[in-house]
Amino acid sequence: MVGLAWFVDVVHYPLFASVGDERFVSYHELHSRRTTWVVLPVMSVELVTSIALALDPPDGARVLALAGAALAVATWGLTALGAVPAHRGLGGGFSAEGLARLRRADLLRALVWTAHGAVVLALLATQV
Repeated sequence: MVGLAWFVDVVHYPLFASVGDERFVSYHELHSRRTTWVVLPVMSVELVTSIALALDPPDGARVLALAGAALAVATWGLTALGAVPAHRGLGGGFSAEGLARLRRADLLRALVWTAHGAVVLALLATQV
């Protein structure tokens, strides 16, 4: 999710402004549908495995496992409370303000996913 989050933040969402007004609504609808098919399963696996690790953490890694679960839950919260409403706002047509709102929400998610990636690496380091 870290790599996908940064790709979307740096490459994909900035391109929304280049789609054009007459094609934006259909483009955005197609983007949302296809992205959901890619992201929802991965986010779900991330959440379930993070919670499983928090419930049964590796020896000496309880704090990291709890932090990972908290960060996974946070990405779902940021998605539900930030990205989804921002996408709904863009569903009726492009606006620079709507895109800026989406990009702010997405940047925060990318940062949280990056922190979660760091936690996962730290968890792996405790096991070697």
